[in-house]
Amino acid sequence: MILDRRIPWTYMVGKIKWDLAIVAVFAFMIDLISRKSDFTIPSSLGAFMGTSIALLLSFKLSQSYDRWWEARKVWGCIVNDSRSLVLQLQAFVKQTDNPVVEQMARRQIGWCYALGESLRHLDPLKDLKRFVSEDELERIAQHKNVPLGTINEHKKDLRTLFNDEVINEFQQLQIDSTLVRLVESMGKCERIKNTYFPKTYRITLHLFIYTFLVLLSFSFGSFHQAIDVLLLVAISIPFFLLEKIAYHIQDPFENRPTDTSVTAISQTIETNIKQLIGDSDLPEPTVSNGFYLM
Repeated sequence: MILDRRIPWTYMVGKIKWDLAIVAVFAFMIDLISRKSDFTIPSSLGAFMGTSIALLLSFKLSQSYDRWWEARKVWGCIVNDSRSLVLQLQAFVKQTDNPVVEQMARRQIGWCYALGESLRHLDPLKDLKRFVSEDELERIAQHKNVPLGTINEHKKDLRTLFNDEVINEFQQLQIDSTLVRLVESMGKCERIKNTYFPKTYRITLHLFIYTFLVLLSFSFGSFHQAIDVLLLVAISIPFFLLEKIAYHIQDPFENRPTDTSVTAISQTIETNIKQLIGDSDLPEPTVSNGFYLM
């Protein structure tokens, strides 16, 4: 997640450097052609097309941000339900020293890490193994969907608590509803991850930007050649930057600086739950990687 800090210009320019290089090359070539043939295009045509592209960019940026913001809201629900799960267990279980409560609490921490890593197509067992036993880890590893396998272990412990009459039927239903909400949040994240923004839309918009710049370059001619090229490159920067921003934030689980900060959120959940169960071994405060947080 990009933070409210000064973003290095090298990061921004690095995302569009090849586009700017292409613009500079064809602007130089078109300037040579237009000066030799005296062929020009009215500047009003380029201005009209530029306005149309700006509207399309605004629409795409809005749709992309909606996907990113939806992902952040879902992880906000995961934070709330993870805390609620542990609080319910502590409130409902009669024995204060029941090991199942701590076991489910630690497993819930691991579930958050596993879900974040799974969404980014990384190893979901990397952090999970810190919070579950080896036998349990082996069972979970057999699942293609590791976070779902982790929730399945929650279900087994919940059934054990009910069968041993540690909790009553009403309390079981309350905890079960929290697990259902966690599964729903997981499904929402997977839907965002696996539903791709139409690629044809981005390609078409990218092509329109280049078409606009070509038309605009033909309308130049009264300036010095170097000024024509620099002016066209300068005009292209906001178009390419906005298009690139929309492209990156439309997919919030791609292990990029623009991601929803699922790792940092998981660390917050770990701190909260460990304090609830009286564990003083808290994770180090999350440190940002310069201008973004993962």
